[in-house]
Amino acid sequence: MRSTDPCSRRALAKAGLLGAASAPLLASCGFGRGGEMVLSDEPVELRLSWWGSDLRTQQTNEAVAAFEAEHPNITVRGEYKEFGAYWDGLATTFAANDAPDVIQMDEQYFKSYSARGALVDLNEAEAAGFLDLSRIEEDLLVTGQAEGGQFALPIGSGVIALAVNADMLAQYGMDMPDDTTWTWDDYAAIALELTERGGGDITGSGITGGVDVASVRYWVRQRGNELFGENGDVTLDPDLLVELWEYYIGMIESGASGTPQQMVEDTGVGVEGGRLATGRTAFGLIHNTQISALRRGSGADMRLLQMPQHDGMPGNFIKPSMYWAVSAGSEHPAESSLLVDFLVNSEAAADVLGTERGVPANTEILEYLTPQFDESDRIAVDYLEAVVPGDPLIVTPNGGSNVNPLITRIGQEVYFGETAPDEAAEALIDELQGEIDATK
Repeated sequence: MRSTDPCSRRALAKAGLLGAASAPLLASCGFGRGGEMVLSDEPVELRLSWWGSDLRTQQTNEAVAAFEAEHPNITVRGEYKEFGAYWDGLATTFAANDAPDVIQMDEQYFKSYSARGALVDLNEAEAAGFLDLSRIEEDLLVTGQAEGGQFALPIGSGVIALAVNADMLAQYGMDMPDDTTWTWDDYAAIALELTERGGGDITGSGITGGVDVASVRYWVRQRGNELFGENGDVTLDPDLLVELWEYYIGMIESGASGTPQQMVEDTGVGVEGGRLATGRTAFGLIHNTQISALRRGSGADMRLLQMPQHDGMPGNFIKPSMYWAVSAGSEHPAESSLLVDFLVNSEAAADVLGTERGVPANTEILEYLTPQFDESDRIAVDYLEAVVPGDPLIVTPNGGSNVNPLITRIGQEVYFGETAPDEAAEALIDELQGEIDATK
């Protein structure tokens, strides 16, 4: 007999809600039935969830072990997945009232969860003495706020970058591009020349735009447009999206970039397993702090370059790399808040985690870590300091959390030739605005 539970996985999938936890149906799924903000006298087990690379998992487990050593009555069980599967799984666990206690959260999702009462207001944890918010860089701290509450605590900051395999450029006799002046035409020409010099062994670039929200935001911001407006509505210009897709279609057709099939193969293997890390392409899009995992996975001289320019308009943006949040359904919000405090505010955790989750949002921790930075850390921080950002990022509104998978799905349809760019742009904007409207 089929379940009639509106919060079952079957119902969520049928309604298209898995991976888009902002949808209205989740409002009826019983969030916010957690325990009181007091420490327990009994042994406590917490669940901590995150997405990321093997390096992130190793570091997180080491930091958790340090936390357990300081709090012997608390055991922490880690749960992790790759980025896409993570959000499907998280939506299902929240709907089943079985969410992890502490959750790694993203800018695209936290307002959709907080608007449904799914997250603890961390101001309560600070008032109770379990979490210190005072040392977080203010411009980052506010990005985790909604409706007067602090529902997500920024872990660090990050910015998108083009990673380049300097060893590969040297192998094929090419100079490092000047990333302070180069244009999108320059980028396409350099990538094509690399492909030609590689004689079929490599491609100059992967498909570095049009299938993820960061690259779309960057492209349109360079042209005076934004993905979202201050009122939460979609303000994306469809003509600019068409222009972006057509640029990469040109790179695919010329051979400057890899194929759509290769792009899909890279999905899910992580930064350490993709074509960039395995020496099959020279340029790829990453966030600056992923350079550690990329250098580790590739063993190559990987460097960061600023994104190509368009008419001198700054398009980049400093974003919270990710957040920690506490489930409103946690039976142990006090212990969960202690864990968040340890991960973000303690030197013991910083010694292990470094910059892998972003340049630390805690200003004192950043100052503490700076003398200890290895080469990869220094590359990430130097890049962040070199970038000239445009206007501050408008955080993804309630209902917009499906924006990245939506761009991925429709962008892939365009690159595989299944949908014309102009039709795809209108469909993407209509679907995204419809999801936001459904929450109003």
